[in-house]
Amino acid sequence: MNLRARLLFQATALAGVLACATLAARSAPLAPAQDAAATCSLTWPAHRAEVEACLRECEIDRVEEVPIGVTKPKRVYFKAGSAVASAAWKPLRPGRYNGYWESYKSEIAAYELDKLLGLDMVPPAVERRGPDGDMGAMIYWVENVHGWEPKDPPKVPDQFAWDRQIIRMKLFDQLIANIDRNQGNLIYDDDFHLFLIDHSRAFTSEKNITKMPSPSRIDGVVWDKMDVMTFDEVKAALGEWVLGDGDIRVLLERRDRMKKYIDKMVKDRGARYVFIR
Repeated sequence: MNLRARLLFQATALAGVLACATLAARSAPLAPAQDAAATCSLTWPAHRAEVEACLRECEIDRVEEVPIGVTKPKRVYFKAGSAVASAAWKPLRPGRYNGYWESYKSEIAAYELDKLLGLDMVPPAVERRGPDGDMGAMIYWVENVHGWEPKDPPKVPDQFAWDRQIIRMKLFDQLIANIDRNQGNLIYDDDFHLFLIDHSRAFTSEKNITKMPSPSRIDGVVWDKMDVMTFDEVKAALGEWVLGDGDIRVLLERRDRMKKYIDKMVKDRGARYVFIR
């Protein structure tokens, strides 16, 4: 990662840590998830390695059906005292389902790209052999959250901060070609952190960024990092989770198309009215 990208990554990562009061005790060990009760659900950035390790290795206690979701995920509960209370289990093998290309690997790719960009909006997702013996994505289950309908957004105390999260979501969805963002996968916590879930239909060969909603303004911090991403950086982060180098090149082609759209916005309206920094 070049110096500019590294500095931008560090700045956004620090902002994410400061955003949540429950992360103040960053050096403290992660308490068993079953005993934690906080309105802020953005708890994993301070304990990322421990959370990822638990998702991969913690002993499973029981599995329950999830009554919603087209891909029929299951909810896995880990043994008491584990660093993570529960997770969504998606053993969705790469393939075409009901006319859509889907894969559990796309869930992991979304998380890894979230890390590369420093967003802290996509819950941790790792590859694991599940309770049924299949390989799939084990995805951190975010506790204490609410669903929302975009036509009736929550009454937030800081509209600017909320709108900035929506902008970041739209930039992210265009970059990964996520055509399936809907009210069923839009959730937020009591501190109004927006979380992005369900990415099994993303990371396809789709090049038309207009199939995903475009933001009316641009988060300059996030866009600056997207703009400097190189093939090698993206391959190092996502190479294991996408079909091949072709998908990475298409992702960067979508990025370049986003740049043309943003450049036109700047030409028409001026940079100070386009970028939020």
